[in-house]
Amino acid sequence: MTSSIARRDFFRSAADGLHGTALAYLFGRELYGGSGLLAADAQAPSPPRLYDLTPKQPHVRPRAKAIIQLFMQGGPSQVDLFDPKPTLTKHHGQSVFRDLAADVSSPEAAGGLMRSPWKFAQHGQSGTWVSELLPHTAQHVDRIAVVRSMYNTHPNHEPALYKIQSGKLLPGLPSFGSWVAYGLGTENQNLPAYVVLDDPQSRLPVNEIQNWQSGYLPPVYQGTRMRPTGSPILNLTPEKSRQRPQPVVEASRRLLARLDRIHKTQRPGQLRLDARISSYELAARMQMTASDALDLGQETQDTQQRYGIGNKTTDNYARRCLMARRLVERGVRLVQIYTRGQMWDNHSNIGSSLVGACQHTDQPVAALLDDLGERGLLDDVLVVWGGEFGRLPIAQIRPGTDPKKAGRDHGPAGFSIWMAGAGVRGGTVYGTTDEIGYKAVDKRVSVADWHATMLYALGMHHEDLYFDRHGFRERLTGTDKVRVVRELFA
Repeated sequence: MTSSIARRDFFRSAADGLHGTALAYLFGRELYGGSGLLAADAQAPSPPRLYDLTPKQPHVRPRAKAIIQLFMQGGPSQVDLFDPKPTLTKHHGQSVFRDLAADVSSPEAAGGLMRSPWKFAQHGQSGTWVSELLPHTAQHVDRIAVVRSMYNTHPNHEPALYKIQSGKLLPGLPSFGSWVAYGLGTENQNLPAYVVLDDPQSRLPVNEIQNWQSGYLPPVYQGTRMRPTGSPILNLTPEKSRQRPQPVVEASRRLLARLDRIHKTQRPGQLRLDARISSYELAARMQMTASDALDLGQETQDTQQRYGIGNKTTDNYARRCLMARRLVERGVRLVQIYTRGQMWDNHSNIGSSLVGACQHTDQPVAALLDDLGERGLLDDVLVVWGGEFGRLPIAQIRPGTDPKKAGRDHGPAGFSIWMAGAGVRGGTVYGTTDEIGYKAVDKRVSVADWHATMLYALGMHHEDLYFDRHGFRERLTGTDKVRVVRELFA
């Protein structure tokens, strides 16, 4: 009895056999040949990794071991929060458009001077002025140094965010956090050096992941996004259906490590490869430590309530503030917390939109300062608050619109930020804006100055923190004249 086989089936079967033969040959070559596993093991060990997250020595004795950056993207209004201007009240409604025209993004909606709808009061022994919108933060003014004379160089979100994050108006450059990770590494090898806590219930901030990119620095220094609920990092642990016995897992990891050594030997100097291998190794170590670090259930009910966890308005931001404390407590170098969307971008309805932004963040921020202080962490952790720019002192309102729905346009020429902890001279106010709060006029602080000052707190000199690129020493602060604002520290 004879049987027939289709030509297509014959070639498919033959191909399978050839594939098996080839695979066997390759495995044999890799295992026993000149470039294989055993050969790689027999060779001299590969040169040490040039870029990693091991702890690095700062240039000088640091004031801070870590930074928590409360980043208020969108542009909080300085004249409604930290920089009261009686002149705005006195000249409410007066037109000054021509003097501000260069910084008005929507000229057709530019109105007259607009007084703040909220009252200011002095707080603490220092008598620092704070708006009634921030009652919790106001209780901590003696810990806070308010800088009223910050300025940026662009009125639009995208370039202004690039500037405040990387020092330049252009995309593709390393973020401040990446520079910190590059310069100092992390004190805990089971956690990243640079962690980003954006709002999982909102879209990514403007410029998205470019806010925490590593740019031309090795990719290992890019920020790591973590989530406040569920698994802190997606796919951190395997699915239950795919879990394997521990001996099998360990054998697999050993095999992967040997394959990695071969790959690296054949491709020396591949920074992306090193970063990818480092990220997988870190992920393996984080399977236990990350979940523990971010387990807010370990905190007392009193602590959670103080932050505002369980309150619909504050819960989301409160969780991330508490996570930030737990992360720096465990050696993470920099934690950056983003607010929901563009909640500070109050082009209209400032009477409600700014109120909502303050209610969302005020209590958690104050609780974070309290918590750090009670644990002795505020001595070593620098807390910074601020956005990419402020708002203009004039009303923004479309013709024919109800005046009660007015907002404020972007204001890069002068705005307020603050810092606390790590030897900061609390209860101080640094710099001034003009009489209407439009632009910084005294003790002006540029973005580069601000970056250099934060590096200074970490024990790094901005001129000595550089990366050799194409024969040029790249720096976060560039080549312009930069000033460290040492007056902010005791």
